[in-house]
Amino acid sequence: MGIRRRLVGSYFLVILTTVITLEAILIAAVNYYYYHNIERTLVTQAELSASFYEQYFAEEDLEQQAERLLGGFSHHFAGQVQIIGSSGQLIQDTSGFRPGQNMAGFPDVRSAIAGFADTWRGQDSAWQEEVLAVSYPLVAKGQTAGAVRFITSLKQTEETVRQIALIFVAVGLVVIALVAAVGIVLSGTITKSITSLKRAAEKMTDGDFSVRAEKPYKDELGALADTLNTMAGTIQRQEQLKNDFISSVSHELRTPLTSIKGWVVTLRANLWKGKVTLEEGLDIIESETDRLTELVDELLDFSKFGDGRMELSRSSLHLTEFLTNIGQQLRPRAARQDIELEVSITKPLPVISADPNRLKQVMINLLDNALKFTGSGGSIVISASPAAGQVIITVEDTGAGIPEQDLRKLPQKFYKGNHKMSGSGLGLSISEQIIQLHHGQLQIDSELGKGTKVTVYLPGGDTK
Repeated sequence: MGIRRRLVGSYFLVILTTVITLEAILIAAVNYYYYHNIERTLVTQAELSASFYEQYFAEEDLEQQAERLLGGFSHHFAGQVQIIGSSGQLIQDTSGFRPGQNMAGFPDVRSAIAGFADTWRGQDSAWQEEVLAVSYPLVAKGQTAGAVRFITSLKQTEETVRQIALIFVAVGLVVIALVAAVGIVLSGTITKSITSLKRAAEKMTDGDFSVRAEKPYKDELGALADTLNTMAGTIQRQEQLKNDFISSVSHELRTPLTSIKGWVVTLRANLWKGKVTLEEGLDIIESETDRLTELVDELLDFSKFGDGRMELSRSSLHLTEFLTNIGQQLRPRAARQDIELEVSITKPLPVISADPNRLKQVMINLLDNALKFTGSGGSIVISASPAAGQVIITVEDTGAGIPEQDLRKLPQKFYKGNHKMSGSGLGLSISEQIIQLHHGQLQIDSELGKGTKVTVYLPGGDTK
């Protein structure tokens, strides 16, 4: 069963239950109102008649005064009035029934001649219809002399109640029909939105992430559409980054492979001249092989981070010695590019628990990026200082800087800010994940044309 049918069914069931309950209550209230009103009218009439008898006819014989009393009692009453003796025999009746008939068979009459007012509702054999009767005792000198009985037909009342009930039912049916129609329309708008989301999701499942789900209303479905669209946009961007990455890696692989193959062909064909040419070719082959190895290592690291297999081999690390050695290692390269590389440590640094190889990988990557984007005559400063419970390491250069739109995307996997530069676009992403494994944080600040500052925050230890 479709969601639209379930929604309409739910609306219909709720309104049907509500309407039936309300109509039952209303009809019961109308029924009570009419019948109770008639009963109160009869009781009031009977009380007045009994009071009249007690005040003016208590000294008279009931049977002798019955005809006069009957005329007075029925003067303002359109129904049937009976005067009954103390033994239950009928004395007078406005309908002309034969006097002397025993009325003690009616429960209200028995109660009245016993001194208690009572009512009775039932089928009258003479009238052949539903009637309501009220019997009231006639008291003379403290004794029950008889009873007066007022009887009225309920036929008109029943017809009135039935007509009102039919009106209620008709109104209820109209309400149910209107609510059902509104439910169909509302469910249609909901299912339309759901169908639109379903179609968009199916297209995304097929790989089309350019599609966008419609957002007709600002509700839960609208929020779902926003989420779906955001997800599609994110996947689309990731797909583009991945494609760029594949293209970049292909280029990075092709360049050294082309160099290696060229020199292999040269060496095999004996086209080289002298030992110098041979050494040059072997150096290039070795350099390009190292470049390929570095690229493969980055890919392997990325794979390990992706599936959570990367683990740290922690040991006690003396940061002052560690950073000084890294500076010495890269200073020759910086000198070849006419870049000043300085290590500035003004305060004793703590010994921290870290993976030296992975942390070295991070620092080499940060310095490699700084060397790539810093021109001749520029400078790079590695500095470090202890702070409250942590150590702060910075790599600051005077290079080209990074545009603001690229700055937020740099740590993303596959992303390369400058596509003309070599590299896989994984270095910063891997570096950030290594720092996070150390429970630290990597922060990049840059201003276009002025340089870049990368700050690494690591949990500190004892200063030595």
